[in-house]
Amino acid sequence: MAKGMSSASPSKPSEPSRSVRLRLWPQSLFGRLIAASVIAVLIAQATGLVLIAEERESFVLQSSVREWTRRIAETVQILAPLAPEERAAAVAQLAAPRGIPPSLPPPPADDPPRSAHNLLDPRHAFVRVPLLTDFERTLREQVQAALGAGYEVSVDRTLDPSRPAIALPVPFYEARELAARRETAQRYDVTVRFPDGGTELFRVTRMPGGAPLPRNLRINLTLLVLLLVIALYVTARSITRPLSALARAADTVGRDARPEKLPEAGARELREAARAFNTMQDRLRRYLDSRSRVLAAMSHDLKTPLTRLRLQVETLDDPPLQARIGKELTEMELMVREALALFRGLDDGETAVPVDMNELLAGIQQQFSEMGAAVTLSGRALAPVTGKVQALKRCLTNLIANAVKFGTRAAVALEDDGELVIRVRDEGPGIPEEDLERVFEPFYRLEHSRNRDSGGTGLGLTIARDIAQAHGGTLTLANRPEGGLEAILKLPRRR
Repeated sequence: MAKGMSSASPSKPSEPSRSVRLRLWPQSLFGRLIAASVIAVLIAQATGLVLIAEERESFVLQSSVREWTRRIAETVQILAPLAPEERAAAVAQLAAPRGIPPSLPPPPADDPPRSAHNLLDPRHAFVRVPLLTDFERTLREQVQAALGAGYEVSVDRTLDPSRPAIALPVPFYEARELAARRETAQRYDVTVRFPDGGTELFRVTRMPGGAPLPRNLRINLTLLVLLLVIALYVTARSITRPLSALARAADTVGRDARPEKLPEAGARELREAARAFNTMQDRLRRYLDSRSRVLAAMSHDLKTPLTRLRLQVETLDDPPLQARIGKELTEMELMVREALALFRGLDDGETAVPVDMNELLAGIQQQFSEMGAAVTLSGRALAPVTGKVQALKRCLTNLIANAVKFGTRAAVALEDDGELVIRVRDEGPGIPEEDLERVFEPFYRLEHSRNRDSGGTGLGLTIARDIAQAHGGTLTLANRPEGGLEAILKLPRRR
């Protein structure tokens, strides 16, 4: 199988779901920082909200139990000294409205119930009630402790709501919730047996979830989350923006011989990275400038003796010798010209512009057709590619010239799907698999597998790959199953 061709391996069952998860998760560092930070903030806020709700429910329930206990104790303290008839009249009056009417006689001050006195004592006003895991048991114990041992207290779910009872008012923090969700309210009957044998029934109503969280709390938490998200956005952006600039600048290395310097701003680590990158650019620029000066001197020094040699060859009287030496001089001049073009590399002064590859390839095809070469085109580029016109023309010319020279004809196919792919196929003998990469080395030629009379310097593919890489693309070779060689040039579109 040719290099660059591979058989597709069967997908695992878990790969589709994993692919979906990867698509949902942001791919950029900025997106991942924001997503992870927002998720962490939301989890922390949700956890805090749950803890606040649980603590508030426990506090509200304890406060309700204390309030109901106080009211029951006060009412019992008022009813205990009354005669049965007076007690019945007072209970009837209490059962109609909520609360204790001011017309009832005040309790005797000489013998108040011991526990009720302690319950109303300011020193015991903030005694914490045990955690309410059993509302009925807790309410019974609190009322029993407030009334004392002479009273019997029982608490049960209300089975008959129509049964007359003294209705204790709902705490103010539950009144609105009770009005909105009356159907979910829970009612309990508190039965108190007096020492003289009489019993009275009190009825309490509570919401199963206690009082709801205040609206202001939810608004404040939402505003807090928004402020945290904004702060995280600004922080993450300050980190990722220099990194994005560094990535763009690194991408221009090899494309632009003189890229702009990065601003050394941001956090200390980012400033150090930008400073190191700028230092690297300066060193690379100095190296390129020095090499350009050396190559310019070499070009002048090599062309001068070659010109003198050619003039001396033309004075020879031996035509065969003159032709042989002239051919050698032509090959030397071509090698010098190709070598200088290779070493000159990116520092050619050409500006990158949008290039219409359809028009460029049509012009190259016409040039080869005028020389009698068979070159065909298929496919079209859907949009221009940003690049250097002369450099791309040289790259494609080298590939097509190789296909025509070693494979009798060239078939060029364009594929445009996000990136432009240009395939140059020939009908030659191909290249051994182990040499598919070696042919890109400078001055390397496969004369044993191709026509020995073809000539060449061994730099055409090297220059073509350098141009492809300078445009952010790739150039590879592959043997075709039906015979011949295929050069695959991929050029991405820069945004």
